[in-house]
Amino acid sequence: MNEKFYLLPVEKQQKMMDAGFRVFGQNSYRKSPMQEIADHAGISKSLLFHYFTNKRELYLFLWDRACGITMEYLTKYGCYESNDLFEMMERGMRAKIYLMKKYPEMTAFVVKAFYEKDPEICPAIQESYRKYFGIKARDAFIGVDPGDFVEGLDLQLMHREMYLATEGYLWEVFQRGEELDVLKLEKDFGEMLAFWKKIYLKQGCVV
Repeated sequence: MNEKFYLLPVEKQQKMMDAGFRVFGQNSYRKSPMQEIADHAGISKSLLFHYFTNKRELYLFLWDRACGITMEYLTKYGCYESNDLFEMMERGMRAKIYLMKKYPEMTAFVVKAFYEKDPEICPAIQESYRKYFGIKARDAFIGVDPGDFVEGLDLQLMHREMYLATEGYLWEVFQRGEELDVLKLEKDFGEMLAFWKKIYLKQGCVV
């Protein structure tokens, strides 16, 4: 990373990052022009390249920044502190909802980047994702008591199914281009969580 970027006033740094989140969050990697990002940031394209060598460097910088912020809030909400899988998921969703309200363009960028298939950045994004979230989630899963769930249930497969369902829900919301309705999101997720508890937990464990 060009250290000159960090010598800029914080306001200018943020304006440049916001411009990147906005453009990359609305388009695929290939269809996100650096000129458009520069225009939103209120600088020339040559100056943007002065701080970031190329588009890939800027994209991965923004991804890393977004992951750092997300992890900060997941930690604040105690997402990885409970041995109750559903409690972890609920805390995680509350953290994500807060991020959606505070950083809507960053959130759109993260969802877009996670599903980006361009070979120039896809491997780096997936490796980074595993570094930030995979290990944490795996370690948190160790404390989950299999005895709380219906007999014979594959917990890893169940967790993956729920994860894909929640990520797919968010992807669908952003694909429709609708304004984020946080109240509806909370309601829908609450209903999904109640459904999963009903079918996966032993009857006496359902809260």
